[in-house]
Amino acid sequence: MSIEDDIALLERVPTLQLLGSDSLRMLAIGSEQRNVQGGETLFREGDTADCGYVVQRGALRVHDGGDAEIVAGPGALIGELALVVEMRRPANAVALEPSTVVRISRSLFQRVLESDPASARRLRDEFADRANRITADIRIAGERLIPD
Repeated sequence: MSIEDDIALLERVPTLQLLGSDSLRMLAIGSEQRNVQGGETLFREGDTADCGYVVQRGALRVHDGGDAEIVAGPGALIGELALVVEMRRPANAVALEPSTVVRISRSLFQRVLESDPASARRLRDEFADRANRITADIRIAGERLIPD
């Protein structure tokens, strides 16, 4: 795939859309593709998480061993939080079919944010909005569980 194709893929990811075209170009140039065979594990719960993955083609099952499970298809970002903080993987990711992912390292992502403060502010604001929504949802759920 060309750099332009990679940029178009990254533009489909809601979080990455916030970065703008120059930052997406830097991510596309610095990222790497990885092919994963059906049934192959991309990462395991507890692994060090030093990158995020954008599914380019195929599908991966992301499962935490409990009830939480998603199927990530083309355009999905897996491991978003690992782009900004050191952490361990909270789940396993296994390819359901032959798949290709674009690996974006945390160090690359952070260099892109450092070179584009406006993008970094947009991303920070998006994460803050999400945290506020989650907090409000938890409060509402708590009020329903524990009536006055």
